[in-house]
Amino acid sequence: MGKRWGIILDAGSSGTRLHVYKWLNNAKARHDAKSHELTSLPVLETKKHYTKKERPGVSTWGDHPEDVGPEHIQQFLDHALKIVPKDQVKDTPIFLMATAGVRLLEPMKQKALLANICSYARAHSEFSLPDCDLHIQVIPGDIEGLYGWIAANYLLGGFDSPEKHAHGKGHHTYGFLDMGGASAQIAFAPNSTEAEKHANDLKLLRMRTVNGESAEYKVFTTTWLGFGVNQARERYVEALVDEHMPGTHELLDPCLPSGLITRLDGTPITNSKESDPVLLGTGDFSKCTAKTYPLLDKDAPCADKPCLLHGQHVPAIDFDVNHFVGVSEYWHTTHEVFEMSHKDKAYNFSKYQALVQDFCAAEWDDIKSDIAHKKWGKKVDADTAQKVCFKAAWLINVLHDGIGIPRAGIEKTVEGPGYNKTKELAGGKDRPFLDPFQAVNKVKDVEVSWTLGKMVLYAAGQIPPSQSDALPVGFGSNVAGIPADFQLAGSNSDPVPMGDDDDYLSDVAEDLAEKAHRSGSTFLFLVLIFIFLGYIFRKRETRLRFYRGVGSTFRRKGRPGSPRKGGRRFFGAGKLFGLNTPHYERVLEDGDAANEFELGEVDSDDNENSDSSEGSRLGRASGLATPRMNVVHFDTGSSATSYFDSTPGGPIGLGLHSNGSGTLPNAMDRSGLVVRTESRERLAPTMQKLGAGRRSRTGSPTRQKSPLMTPLEED
Repeated sequence: MGKRWGIILDAGSSGTRLHVYKWLNNAKARHDAKSHELTSLPVLETKKHYTKKERPGVSTWGDHPEDVGPEHIQQFLDHALKIVPKDQVKDTPIFLMATAGVRLLEPMKQKALLANICSYARAHSEFSLPDCDLHIQVIPGDIEGLYGWIAANYLLGGFDSPEKHAHGKGHHTYGFLDMGGASAQIAFAPNSTEAEKHANDLKLLRMRTVNGESAEYKVFTTTWLGFGVNQARERYVEALVDEHMPGTHELLDPCLPSGLITRLDGTPITNSKESDPVLLGTGDFSKCTAKTYPLLDKDAPCADKPCLLHGQHVPAIDFDVNHFVGVSEYWHTTHEVFEMSHKDKAYNFSKYQALVQDFCAAEWDDIKSDIAHKKWGKKVDADTAQKVCFKAAWLINVLHDGIGIPRAGIEKTVEGPGYNKTKELAGGKDRPFLDPFQAVNKVKDVEVSWTLGKMVLYAAGQIPPSQSDALPVGFGSNVAGIPADFQLAGSNSDPVPMGDDDDYLSDVAEDLAEKAHRSGSTFLFLVLIFIFLGYIFRKRETRLRFYRGVGSTFRRKGRPGSPRKGGRRFFGAGKLFGLNTPHYERVLEDGDAANEFELGEVDSDDNENSDSSEGSRLGRASGLATPRMNVVHFDTGSSATSYFDSTPGGPIGLGLHSNGSGTLPNAMDRSGLVVRTESRERLAPTMQKLGAGRRSRTGSPTRQKSPLMTPLEED
């Protein structure tokens, strides 16, 4: 069993998304790893068809929880069973993590809903679900933020290559900002001074690298429930109603495009004789920004200084070293309308504000016409367009007046102590990723999702410790040892054997099957044959029996006692199964297939599912894969840096790609889609032991001792 699998359902406020991940089991990973990979976290992989999303959110079943299984959960179980190999289902953990939508339910309704989900999953699947409280739960916003922080740094490289991400003052990790429909989160590692001053406010996070060594981080994370874009909008409308005289029919709303009329809940007016109060858009973005400012609740009492929004304590942020990436609404609100091609451009406050002002001042009829003509792309509809003015105003207020990210300096970062000149670290060809804030959706075509952070932590918990007295993987209060509130990673560290199955064959078949789906019938027919043969010969014993039968048939045709002629037999094991090749390379999805990488194709409609909610929120520059390659070579001399690209002239966004020199960033160097085998030279001693010039499929001791692998006798 060369691979491990994990399933997680992100049960957000407006929908549920299934994510399936796989990674090498630790025995296999250690066996194949290069030295720098041994000190890295496990490499996770996912694909487009590994993910499924459906509306509405599970909170919809709060009043009738007995129906959530057959009406909602079953479809995700069915989808996961199509992906996870049958012989690994019982070994594959399944998690459902509910966010703000379920947080808003009454405690008794939460409990009944989660209990029904767990009992249904146990009764209708064999996935590993040993502890309902651990596997099926509502996660607090601060934990969601912590998982997001793990995912962001996993992708950007803050964990694996600190020397290449030095921001100064010994700091090498990135801060994380998330905003959904119901809540907003922040997570970052304060500078050393603040970390010491606010040690009791930090969480201790412990992970484990491939070689079994522990890695610890101290992180501050908190959440603001009610500060997501949807709930902030509800509070805004309530305030708007209160400031008008009772009985007023038309309430002037500067946060709606000029001329747009809606009900208070935002639904369009279909009846001109509407008797209830309505909102009439005036398209005044400056006034909209001013009216949304009070929603920050900056004047709330601060019991534990310093505070940011709503009297919530947050250690002082040192923007010289704390560089934040913003996901979900931070990305979608700056890209849904104002960057129709979704190119990765750097966030620029001045240009962004000017774009929003022009858009919101336009007449609604003109905006609708532009939508019909796809001016902003096919995914921008009327609902998106009517909400974007409020969302933009709220985002600007939260970023700059709430969190305190400076407006000055966003357009240009001045070099200072600890300045990292490695342009590959981001922001584009002319500017490093040292700005206080960047909006990001994907890193190397991999979505920055908190679900990835959860599964990275779980996979790290699968690794056996290098020392018998090692502390467990997980997180809790920032105290020595194992704090009382320590939450285990939700996994065991029992080593799993590498196994004898040849994962390469099934992986190639899977990739070809995806290509066949997009190709003609002839190729599809050939692929189906390949998959059929792969299924027949998936077991080593079957391949060996076939090899012996065919080999003996061909040997009988020679003269008894005659020496074998030079060259390889056509039906030799190496020819048929690749055993004699010096090495093999894992076939990756090509450029077109990369577009089908699930989380790499999440655009504006993805902010409908997790709480980050209405926001989409895989892997790390230390290592998760980018699927946008045909073949990945493990080159010890390759670059280990990931970076962001900023296309000149664009106002906003952020992204990463190869550095243009032929080398690949670290995220690709440890690609989760890559499996390596030993070279012929490294296997030569083992091959000689096996005799007769035959090469073992791997150099594992297990294979060397197997009586089935002894050299074939000559006739």
